[in-house]
Amino acid sequence: MKITITSMARLGAAAGLTFLAPAALAAPDGANTAWILTATALVLFMTLPGLSLFYGGLVRSKNILSVLMQCFAIACIASLLWLIVGYSLSFAEGNAWIGDFSHVLFAGIGKETLAGDIPESLFALFQMTFAIITPALIVGAFAERMKFSSMLIFSALWLLAVYVPVCHWVWGGGFLGSWGLLDFAGGTVVHITAGVAALVAALVLGQRDGFQSVAMPPHNMTMTVTGAGMLWVGWFGFNGGSALAANGDAAMAMLVTHISAAAGSLAWMTIEWIKFRKPSVLGIVTGMVAGLGTITPASGFVGPGGALVIGLLAGVVCFFMTQAVKRVWRIDDSLDVFPVHGVGGILGTLLAGVFASPNLGVFSGHGFSDAVSGMGEQVWVQFLGVVITFVYTGVITYILLKVTGVLTSGLRVTREEEQIGLDITMHEEEGYKL
Repeated sequence: MKITITSMARLGAAAGLTFLAPAALAAPDGANTAWILTATALVLFMTLPGLSLFYGGLVRSKNILSVLMQCFAIACIASLLWLIVGYSLSFAEGNAWIGDFSHVLFAGIGKETLAGDIPESLFALFQMTFAIITPALIVGAFAERMKFSSMLIFSALWLLAVYVPVCHWVWGGGFLGSWGLLDFAGGTVVHITAGVAALVAALVLGQRDGFQSVAMPPHNMTMTVTGAGMLWVGWFGFNGGSALAANGDAAMAMLVTHISAAAGSLAWMTIEWIKFRKPSVLGIVTGMVAGLGTITPASGFVGPGGALVIGLLAGVVCFFMTQAVKRVWRIDDSLDVFPVHGVGGILGTLLAGVFASPNLGVFSGHGFSDAVSGMGEQVWVQFLGVVITFVYTGVITYILLKVTGVLTSGLRVTREEEQIGLDITMHEEEGYKL
């Protein structure tokens, strides 16, 4: 049986690799399979409950259930869409732009079918968890004001029209991968797509009622810190699992992930301490997420020294972008998805082209893509990947929001419903009965 599939783990994460896996001649590697089983659970743990609690604590108490519900519902609908057609269009051979329909409903994938030396069913499930968390990240941009029906339709359409094609371009044998784009675990595929979609959604929906005139502090920072801790732990599966093997690549990806998270946390906290005279809990956990998102595309290509620099830059750059988006541009990206995930993904994708270099002494990485000849060419490919992903995501997201608005007679809840809160008006339930 011949299976064409792309391994994110291979340096370059670029071209589709062909694996021969006759059931009678090959068996899955037990260690690699066990690790990816664990990593898959960790990535799902990032969304449920990690991201759900992280976001849930940041909104007002009258909207806590709506955020939890949105993340949970997206996990369900993304899973079914991935089964029906998403995986096939992402990873089946197809062409440079999109996969084909050969794996619709996981056709041709059995217990003995391999992707490399792990079961293809496991590879498909691992990738499913990425498809779950990406649209869930966007929830943070329109929290507290989008209709539940609009959220469901938009998330489903967005997964198929944005996530799936970009996934194929980078990891499924598409044109960005063939150019040599370095994206180990989702700088373009996950963070830039989600971040840009969040920015567009915030602009299209407009500001929440009372934005910058009424205080909207997080209602439960304990919940947010709990969710942040779950994200940090889960990210080891996100990045380390993307090696698709229990080996040195996975170990180094986990190490640099941890270093970047710690550096991003302390950088953000320090800037706040200097600027506002107090180190905030919200700041240190947001800096952690910035560090994690920024190292993601580079995690399989850089060393510990490079990860330290990437994490520090993530904390600084994402902090000032958050201030610019909210205070200068007055864009109500409710939970800072674009300045943290979008900007972090852009920064990390570009820096991967620098710190992958094996000639930077203690800051050296593991080498450039086989498709390029040096740092200049690698950074140029990274830049093109960022621009193409940014523009495509922005345009398609805008169109999908407008289409969704027509289908649901408007994207937003009414002003009265927003003031009452989405928990009651959308779900007739309350998060707390005290």
